[in-house]
Amino acid sequence: MRAYPGMAAEIADEKLLTLLKSGSEEAFVALYRRHQGSVYRFAFGVSGSQTLAEEVTQEVFTALIEGNHGFDPSRGTLGPYLLGMARHLVLRSMARDRAHVPVEEATGEGQSLSPASPEDPQAALARKESIRSLHKAILSLPQHYRETVVLCDLHEMSYDEASAVLECSVGTVRSRLHRGRTLLLQKLKGEKGVEGASKAIEPKRCLI
Repeated sequence: MRAYPGMAAEIADEKLLTLLKSGSEEAFVALYRRHQGSVYRFAFGVSGSQTLAEEVTQEVFTALIEGNHGFDPSRGTLGPYLLGMARHLVLRSMARDRAHVPVEEATGEGQSLSPASPEDPQAALARKESIRSLHKAILSLPQHYRETVVLCDLHEMSYDEASAVLECSVGTVRSRLHRGRTLLLQKLKGEKGVEGASKAIEPKRCLI
């Protein structure tokens, strides 16, 4: 069976993977469009590096198209699995490079932090600065708190989904998220005050 333009978007991930194995370019395009954004944002949110996020995203989808991904649908869905792949690649790269990535790279020119908004320029600037402060605070968290906050608060994943990505128990996810949010509040209070800091860490899909 061949996937045709417009049809692939209706097909489940597992079926698209089967079509991909048979050489369907449309199946790959559908999978890429469906999952590329979340893979990139996760890698970017955890590493703070646009370059690393791009490299990791490319590696994840190269493995997908080459069939070297090891995905087992009986153990979960494809989205969290791809984020798990991205996580291992990010941690491997960060351990290898052991280089501090300036927040300026994470929020530099050309990097879209949020969808276009009809806000007036002053409000848009304030929003951008708020996102920048949040991202800076997230990047300052220890890695295990950082990735949990990115998954649960920025990607709005459930505890079960996050536990699959992080390869830990749901209880561990809850504990890390609670501690990560507490640390974020402490870091943001000085800039925004308690109320502003609390609002800054509400779930914000696609901000990074």
